[in-house]
Amino acid sequence: MTKMMRLKKDVKEKRELVNIVIDRFLPRKDEYPKVIHKAIRHTLFAGGKRVRPYLTITTYQLFGHMDKKILPLAAALELLHTYTLIHDDLPDLDDDTKRRGKKASHIEFGEDIALLSGDALLLEAFKMMLMVDTEPNFKAELIKEFAEVSGSEGLIGGQVADIKCENKDVTPQEVEYIHLNKTAKMITTSVRYGAMLANARKDDIERVTEYGKCIGLMFQIVDDILDIEGDPHKLGKKTGTDIRSGKATYPKIYGMKKSKEKVNELKTKAKEIIGYYGPKAEYLQKICEYITTRRF
Repeated sequence: MTKMMRLKKDVKEKRELVNIVIDRFLPRKDEYPKVIHKAIRHTLFAGGKRVRPYLTITTYQLFGHMDKKILPLAAALELLHTYTLIHDDLPDLDDDTKRRGKKASHIEFGEDIALLSGDALLLEAFKMMLMVDTEPNFKAELIKEFAEVSGSEGLIGGQVADIKCENKDVTPQEVEYIHLNKTAKMITTSVRYGAMLANARKDDIERVTEYGKCIGLMFQIVDDILDIEGDPHKLGKKTGTDIRSGKATYPKIYGMKKSKEKVNELKTKAKEIIGYYGPKAEYLQKICEYITTRRF
């Protein structure tokens, strides 16, 4: 079995573990009022890659932990991520009709229910955080960071800047801000949480944080590229939406050639950073290839 095959097997196994935790945690789809619980599950179980939970679990294991204590924390990140996808697809934001190969939530259930299902997932994410088995003060620290990263100085701030920069001449600094906040901060937090719950040393947390920033920015630039070059059937959504909306992206600012060079530069840097841990970090090294070569 090749290294990439081993990685894909590991991704699949951890995705299934996270799906089980989420499935058991959320209200059943036939629980009243049924429509909101069906909507919550519609996008959540539409076949997402679960990259963020995977990074959390794998970083936790990097520091010698193999138990299931990390799963609620990993699952909370996926709930938060899916809330952003549902809201992103709404007509007032990115106006996408498909997500993960299925009808976008607002197409299937209407804009009102889609909006509320995203809200519900955000709240369920915080509720899931309370299930993390750790001492109260540390749990409060995790929840505080969770709120900061997802709020107006993080993910939501990135989304606002993304909207306000549409159809405008933007600076490289503005594009960097959007990408770092809209995507990279949550991916960075996914890695940080794995190290933090594993009680890693301060220098280790700093090291994996830098690794997370690299792959987070890399992930968004690859998304920008795939919106131009990707196959909509493999992506599970329309392509060309960034161009039609006048989005501030790396290809728009730097062109396709330099954007791809930036991806390779970030990949090299991320692999060098995590390479500090040697063979133990094999999957965290290979996930860089997985992200940069993905077509979905």
